[in-house]
Amino acid sequence: MSADMQGVVERAARRRILGRGNLSLTRLGLGGAPLGNLYQAVEEAEAERVIDAAWQGGVRYFDTAPLYGSGLSERRMGRALARRPRSDYVLSSKVGWLIEPGVGIRDDGLYVGLEGGPRRCDYSYDGTLRSLEASLLRLGLDYVDIVYIHDLDTVQHGAALTERYGDAMDGAYRALDRLRGEGVVGAIGLGVNEWQICDRLLADADPDCFLLAGRYSLLDQSALYSFLPACIKRGIGVVIGGAFNSGILATGAVPGARYDYMPASAEIMTHTARLEAVCHRHNVPLAAAALQFPSFHPAVVSVVPGARSAAEMATNLDLFSRIIPAALWQELRAEGLLPAEAPLGPD
Repeated sequence: MSADMQGVVERAARRRILGRGNLSLTRLGLGGAPLGNLYQAVEEAEAERVIDAAWQGGVRYFDTAPLYGSGLSERRMGRALARRPRSDYVLSSKVGWLIEPGVGIRDDGLYVGLEGGPRRCDYSYDGTLRSLEASLLRLGLDYVDIVYIHDLDTVQHGAALTERYGDAMDGAYRALDRLRGEGVVGAIGLGVNEWQICDRLLADADPDCFLLAGRYSLLDQSALYSFLPACIKRGIGVVIGGAFNSGILATGAVPGARYDYMPASAEIMTHTARLEAVCHRHNVPLAAAALQFPSFHPAVVSVVPGARSAAEMATNLDLFSRIIPAALWQELRAEGLLPAEAPLGPD
């Protein structure tokens, strides 16, 4: 292994303990949504190469969900990880979406080329147990380390969120809390796009961790002021998804760039262009700054970008290991593009 590659592996493979338990996650993980054919199809062989590239790069934390391609991501991860010792990696999946029986090839708006039936939201106690059992069958495993309650936010439920939250507390959380107590599941929490619902769960229950997508990034630091400090105080680990905010922080402010799964607004495009300009002056890819920034916060245990090809996975590893000069972060702060409270620099 070359010295450069050794440095990449060492950076990705560094670990932090997840909250109060004994699970340790690599600082860089692999998010499984693209392997479920998010936006475009991924060939089976390429999906396996993505996971192989992640493993060779030192990644030992893998996140998936039934929602990601109606179980496709789970099946692909399970097959690729079957060749690795189970104790060598940490795997998380989610509950809240049940995949109905069905046949035929279909698209569902986000995921393409899907085989099987549609999904439906179910936060009930029995639905949670059925969901986890189905996930284990698709993964070919006896257990998963972390289980998140998925999509319990206004993006999915709008005005019905209060009712869905009640369903989840009476059902999904109660089921997962029991499984945690029995040692069947190592850690439980929420996997969502909004920190506010995580704050609510902190007040109402005893989660171990959160997977928060898009709310602590170069474009959105809204989780910084109350939520992340509360997690530190409680000893709760945070995994950051959506570090690229659905793409724009990887592609830059190009036509068709996505922000939070939608075409980016003019305001977001302008903000991104300002970030790009600072990065360009320091000869640093915007994507490298975007991927590394969330990892500096002491509450953040791991950052989990997705990849739909081995080349993308290799790029993520390279971006995460880049040396970024302190002057870049200082200029972003001086330009008002990052708040004074945000931790900056290598962790």
